[in-house]
Amino acid sequence: MFSGLVADLGRLAGISSEAEGVRLEVDTSLADRIEPGDSIAVNGVCLTATGVRADGFTADAMSQTLNMTSLGSLASGDRLNLELALRAGDRLGGHIVQGHVDGVGEVISTEADGFSTRARVRLPAHLLRFVIPQGSITLEGVSLTVATSGDDWIEVALIPETMERTTLGRVGPGSRLNVECDVIARYVERMVSPYGGEVRATGSGSETNPTDEIGG
Repeated sequence: MFSGLVADLGRLAGISSEAEGVRLEVDTSLADRIEPGDSIAVNGVCLTATGVRADGFTADAMSQTLNMTSLGSLASGDRLNLELALRAGDRLGGHIVQGHVDGVGEVISTEADGFSTRARVRLPAHLLRFVIPQGSITLEGVSLTVATSGDDWIEVALIPETMERTTLGRVGPGSRLNVECDVIARYVERMVSPYGGEVRATGSGSETNPTDEIGG
């Protein structure tokens, strides 16, 4: 489990094809805190460290992972958002993040908004029911707050710290981003759906469809 707070902006030192996917060679200042077998979020995708060296680690990504996430478009030299798994007693400064990507979104636009940057991201249709304004979402492994949403998009505000310390400072229209929805929203939707309920986004929060009451 992770919190969506990026610990290091690593670098993809190399990528090589394997029988069932690819092997990633990652340079990071976190290397002295990693052991073989540790879980590491790489751009929001939970991977297992298969080896550790003085200045980084290796991890394998299966073909299914490459097809379902933005990792399939990585190239040597690319920067990577890295986070180590939480330990019991760690501060949960972001929100609960599993590292299980739900889909890939696409940046529609970015524009200055005061000292921050507003990014509009188109989401896959099946994920929209899990998103509400002022709720949490993870993009490329970064815990963010949904500022507002539309029929097929959301907007998030990126502060200068986020722009500098993560890969989100380099995105623009057309960029593909790993999306993980709030796990609590997924559980709520699962609980209400057998009764005909549906979690819907509104301008100020979320609600269950009032015509679909439990038992109705």
